[in-house]
Amino acid sequence: MSLDLNTYKVEKSEKSLPKVEANLFQFSKKLSDKKKEIFYRELGMLLKSGVDIKKALEILSQQSSHKFEKEIILGIKNKIIEGRSIYESMRETNQFSPYEYYSIQIGEETRKLEEILGELQKYFNRKIQMKRQIISVLTYPTIVMLVTVLVLYFMLNKVVPMFSSVFRQFGSELPKSTQIIIKISNHSGMIFGIFIATIIGLTIIHALLKEQENYRAITTKLVLKIPYFGNLIQKIYISRFCQSMKLLITSKTTLLNSLSLTSKMIGFYPIEIAIENIKNDITKGESLHESLRKHKVFENKMVSMVEVAEQINQLDTMFDRLTEQYNEEISHQTKMIGVILEPMIIIVIGIIVGVIMVSMYAPMFDLSKIIGN
Repeated sequence: MSLDLNTYKVEKSEKSLPKVEANLFQFSKKLSDKKKEIFYRELGMLLKSGVDIKKALEILSQQSSHKFEKEIILGIKNKIIEGRSIYESMRETNQFSPYEYYSIQIGEETRKLEEILGELQKYFNRKIQMKRQIISVLTYPTIVMLVTVLVLYFMLNKVVPMFSSVFRQFGSELPKSTQIIIKISNHSGMIFGIFIATIIGLTIIHALLKEQENYRAITTKLVLKIPYFGNLIQKIYISRFCQSMKLLITSKTTLLNSLSLTSKMIGFYPIEIAIENIKNDITKGESLHESLRKHKVFENKMVSMVEVAEQINQLDTMFDRLTEQYNEEISHQTKMIGVILEPMIIIVIGIIVGVIMVSMYAPMFDLSKIIGN
């Protein structure tokens, strides 16, 4: 069943969806990806077993041990009892993204709700696994970097001043490196203060400007140019693009509608802008692969696979295979981050600490020679 494109346009009024009871949907609380993954999986299982949607939601609310989650599920159930559709009930909770509730709408209208729920569960499962992998890989380097900063602060504020007082007593000329370390030590409080203030300032600026189009364009362009990490981030979002396209095309959604919904879900500026241009090209009669080829954010490998899929009319299958391929590449590259970062951090730490210690001890050796003579 094909749906009208206007159905999926997010109107300005949706940005301020109807407010519900304060005790039911608190602004500060959000359902985690893990809770959503469990919700979609269990709801899909209950519907497949023949349980109607109202009873299924009631069962899920009874199973939930979290008051906030239970209230949301019961809120959705009550809205459905009042005569609302499932997607409208979910949308009004302000807990689900446009990608989620519009996908649910497609499931309702094409009578493939169980299949859509299964795909949403897979999406959140992959997202959770990716987050866990990235966190596990970056935890050790992050801890080491924090310890390094603390050690540097201690050395510059405690150790170096002790050596500096000894050097002043002898009054001899110090090596250039030693003079630089002492100067840094004398201003270490200000340096660390500026460093912390810069981080806080950048965080605040990002929070204030993250929705601005120009800011998003500049930051994403810079991110993609970061060696190794830029390519990894690009693949993560291409994987999401392929997964959402597979879900929507499988649901018999038209190509233009699929692209519109995918644009709302991705949240990555280069792909969002590319999709708008691709939609215009397709409207003019161009094929999908021809439109994709015009944008550097999409890899040649992916474009070639899409071209083949269009020729054999198997776009959904091809996007599914591309999703799996990109997920495997992301998993491998994420593991390699840990393999590369750990020795690099150790080397950097060794160089920094070594430079400080050599700069401090070299004059001591020179002084011991003078005293010996």
